[in-house]
Amino acid sequence: MSNEQKYDWSDSKVIDDVEFHAEDAKAFRNLLDKKEESSDEGSTSTMNTGEILSGTVVEISKDFAVVDVGLKSEGLIPITEFADPTELELGHDVEVYLDQTEGDDGQIVLSREKARRQRQWEYIIDHCKEGSIIQGKVVRKVKGGLMVDIGMEAFLPGSQIDNKRIKNIDEYLNKSFDFKILKINIERKNIVVSRRELLEEERVSKKAELLENIKEGDLRKGLVKNITDFGVFLDLDGIDGLLHITDMTWKRIKHPSEMVQLGEEIEVMILNIDHEKGRVALGLKQKEQNPWQEIEERYPTGTRIKGKIVNLVPYGAFIEIEPGIEGLIHVSEMSWVKNVTDPSEIVNKGDEVEAVVLNVQKDEGKISLGIKQTEKNPWEDVDNKYPVGSNVKAEIRNLTNYGAFVELEPGIDGLIHISDLSWIKKVSHPSEVLNKGDVVEAIILSVDKDSKKITLGVKQLSTNPWESIEKTMPVGSNVNGVVTKITAFGAFIELENGIEGLVHVTELSDQAFAKVEDVVKVGDTVTARVIKLDPEHKKIALSIKEDIVERNQENRDDIVMDDAEDESEEEEK
Repeated sequence: MSNEQKYDWSDSKVIDDVEFHAEDAKAFRNLLDKKEESSDEGSTSTMNTGEILSGTVVEISKDFAVVDVGLKSEGLIPITEFADPTELELGHDVEVYLDQTEGDDGQIVLSREKARRQRQWEYIIDHCKEGSIIQGKVVRKVKGGLMVDIGMEAFLPGSQIDNKRIKNIDEYLNKSFDFKILKINIERKNIVVSRRELLEEERVSKKAELLENIKEGDLRKGLVKNITDFGVFLDLDGIDGLLHITDMTWKRIKHPSEMVQLGEEIEVMILNIDHEKGRVALGLKQKEQNPWQEIEERYPTGTRIKGKIVNLVPYGAFIEIEPGIEGLIHVSEMSWVKNVTDPSEIVNKGDEVEAVVLNVQKDEGKISLGIKQTEKNPWEDVDNKYPVGSNVKAEIRNLTNYGAFVELEPGIDGLIHISDLSWIKKVSHPSEVLNKGDVVEAIILSVDKDSKKITLGVKQLSTNPWESIEKTMPVGSNVNGVVTKITAFGAFIELENGIEGLVHVTELSDQAFAKVEDVVKVGDTVTARVIKLDPEHKKIALSIKEDIVERNQENRDDIVMDDAEDESEEEEK
């Protein structure tokens, strides 16, 4: 085409001052037309991801539904995203979420589930606020709590799941509940919900209603929610009540768990209501007649009963007389003849025994019993069997610092006090004159059958030498004895009658400042003169000066005689 040939471009697009040949102009025109068509067709592709579109179900397969939203291609939506089965019909209009404008296979990506969640979020924003009640389903566990489907996922903190301790969080999965919206974060599009607050509100409401309607004496069913050492806490459908251990049964129990278990439902009686503090005291035994009501008429003092030993304690044994009625056999009431310190010495748990009622205290729920009262008391005629002044022989059973215990017969013991062991010896401990197991002769000094005490004496078998000491050993008389002990102040002499006298250091020698050990030694036999008597305090003062002088003189005479004999022998030689 020559440059001279030109065409009118009035209806064409001219760029700068470039001129085209006719073929080029036509081709360019066609190109412009195609671009305009492409621009018109792609006008809908300006849709942004995240928008909600209205579409029509045009095809349904086993796994997917094909939805036409008016774009250049249809979108596939998994069948599982259609919560409402009525939406899966050909020609049905549904809202979908534009997830991607073009997927890997060239198709747009749609989501029915995300559209539903988006609409739910919008609904929540428009219709709900913090504090609103909404229903949801627990769908999964997450760190710190659970996720709840309320149309969109909301977070349920672990502390807000329940108003009681949770043993297993899995038991809440896939269950639907009402929840209270605690927090809505619009920027992050998340919601925090609580189930606990609704339960607490319900509990408070029920508690107020229950406190308003219940009265003392009512019977109510409750669920055991906690067991302690002092009692049981029950849930009375919205209000907690305490069943104290003393109100569980008329008989004694050690722990409430002997009667109830966690989660058990029991019927109790309302004993007391504190409306101000919202507390309720409960009773279980009050549903039954008090077995102690006529206890004094059924078991008067002196009645013989039979029962089973149900418990042993350090101070005695409890015996069950009848269901709900127990009595105590104190250790002091178990034997006439034994000093019982442990009840297991006499009875064992489970034994069937016979006992006598000693005392009944109905108001305190106590019965005192005795086993020994079923046998004859050996102390009843002890004063006739062992009159004061009579001689007996008995075995030494035990030695103490203050005396010796002897057994007169099984169950009858007596005491020989240390002061009744000897008239003349100062005994520091009974073991100095007696041995355990020895059989000794003694005299009965006193009998107190009420206190179960018998005293005996050994020294009373002989005459008290101190009573006649002034006659048998008058002051000035000479006595013979053996040195038994030496001290700094003198020497003790045991006389022939067993009485001990003291020779003071000043009465040992005619030499001043003489030492005791230089004058006499333990075991020496000496002759002493009685210089003082004190029968009341059992003291004798002696002097051996004369004996020592005589001995010294004899020694001197012996020496002179020996010397004379030696001289005579020399002369003869």
